[in-house]
Amino acid sequence: MNTPVLRLYGLVVVLFGVLVAFTSRWTVFEADALRSNDLNRRELLQEQRIRRGTIRTADGKVLARAVREPGETFGRRYPTGDLFAHAIGYSYTTIGRAGLERSRNDELTGRRSELVSAFESILGRSNEGDDLRTTLNAEAQQVAVDALRGSGHKGALVALDVKTGGVLVMASDPSYDPNDLDDPKRFAQLNGDEANAPLVNRATQNGYPPGSTMKVVTAAAALDSGRYRPDSQVDGRNGKPISGVPLNNFAGEDFGSIDLTFALTHSVNTVWAEVGEKLGGRTMQRYMERFGFYSEPPLDYPDEQMSASGVRKGGRLAPMTSDAVDVGRAAIGQGDLFATPLQMASVAQAIGNGGVRLKPHLVDRAVDPDGRVVDTVKPEQADRVISRQTARDLTVMMKNVVREGTGTAAALEGVEVAGKTGTAELNNTGLNQPWFMAFTPDAAIAVTLERFQGGTGGVTAAPIAKRVLQALGQ
Repeated sequence: MNTPVLRLYGLVVVLFGVLVAFTSRWTVFEADALRSNDLNRRELLQEQRIRRGTIRTADGKVLARAVREPGETFGRRYPTGDLFAHAIGYSYTTIGRAGLERSRNDELTGRRSELVSAFESILGRSNEGDDLRTTLNAEAQQVAVDALRGSGHKGALVALDVKTGGVLVMASDPSYDPNDLDDPKRFAQLNGDEANAPLVNRATQNGYPPGSTMKVVTAAAALDSGRYRPDSQVDGRNGKPISGVPLNNFAGEDFGSIDLTFALTHSVNTVWAEVGEKLGGRTMQRYMERFGFYSEPPLDYPDEQMSASGVRKGGRLAPMTSDAVDVGRAAIGQGDLFATPLQMASVAQAIGNGGVRLKPHLVDRAVDPDGRVVDTVKPEQADRVISRQTARDLTVMMKNVVREGTGTAAALEGVEVAGKTGTAELNNTGLNQPWFMAFTPDAAIAVTLERFQGGTGGVTAAPIAKRVLQALGQ
């Protein structure tokens, strides 16, 4: 065989190999990603012929159901309107999917595996999806949404089951009615509303300066590192230099020698900023990562609708070890530190669970059309954050915050609440970002309100948390 023929043969072999590799990528390795892509209209149109599974709250309230439409297709209805919109999301051929409708699309369309689907087709089983039973509490969700709207401010709230990590409440306001999104014009209108951003899940997507709620993380690092005890004496003077710049306590209060418990009870800025500086960026980074900062939340929810918490510089996460980070101010929830309500609820859950952070989850179980439970979500440990003893000590300190400190508005009769207030200053605008995070033996909670004129977390956010905890039976 002459040289030109050999070259041609070699070229054909190479091109054939490229073709095989390319088709294998999309038909084998990338098949799931391609199928679940919201831009895949063919897949969406095919799914119209599937009776999509029903989504319910923990106590059985229907949140999303299939409805038959003309021909052999099905539509989607959301009986609770805007109440659970951000958690459940939506599913439409015109605009795609969001929320649980997106992250759990395979279960909702009955796609457990190609082999199982083919076998069920041979048996003549109907083309139906699995039902989902969530961990969401309908009564507490209603209370949370009403409380957020009653505040007159945009905001968000997350409540978690301390012992399982199940999401009990996920509220974000302003919200939207997913039933309206069948009209692309309405979707475009909501999507273009930048001032209110109703489609954004503020509970998982928006990071806010956590203010003094971050002092709980700093306290955890201080105690667990062995360098401090709850009764360690610290200097609470006002105006101490942090990173070379004087830092003031709230209302300019000047404290003398106090212990660490008093410093948390009364949220003394200068103490916790100095503690953060002395611990250093490396130690703070280590404990922040254990609590879940600097990584995407391990929630059964679309990655595109979640944000990692941490210090941000130029739109990017910057580690606490960076020279650009003011460790002292980050240790008190300022200094370009941003956290989502989900993140701060996870912090409370970990402390309330003896120092073990669990992966949060929205779905409790999936049930097939024959009523068989095909998947049950069990509590899964994300990290051992702090020792059990540290968690005990910190719990006592946080209970003191609610008993006699800045969080008294969250006190419940018959149940001891461990909590921490936060009031983050927003870039010298005169506006604040109020927070409250807390836990009881059963529930952990975090709530924040946007751009409050003069409102503190103890006055504005703590009463909201109290109402939701009461609705959860605490």
